[in-house]
Amino acid sequence: MTNRVRELREHHDGMSQSALAEAIGVTRQTVIAIEQGRYSPSLESAFRISRVFGVGVEDVFGWEE
Repeated sequence: MTNRVRELREHHDGMSQSALAEAIGVTRQTVIAIEQGRYSPSLESAFRISRVFGVGVEDVFGWEE
């Protein structure tokens, strides 16, 4: 699974990992793991992340076969 979380966070006024974590109800370590592709977020977290950035889930996450 690919994601643009870090890119979107940086384009969102340089939102910190901590601020994103608080906004979606997870730890900063979870955000770090998601950004590094070591952890796939739950569907609920994926929707929360996309809503924070005002984009669709598919604009944040992708799937490479």
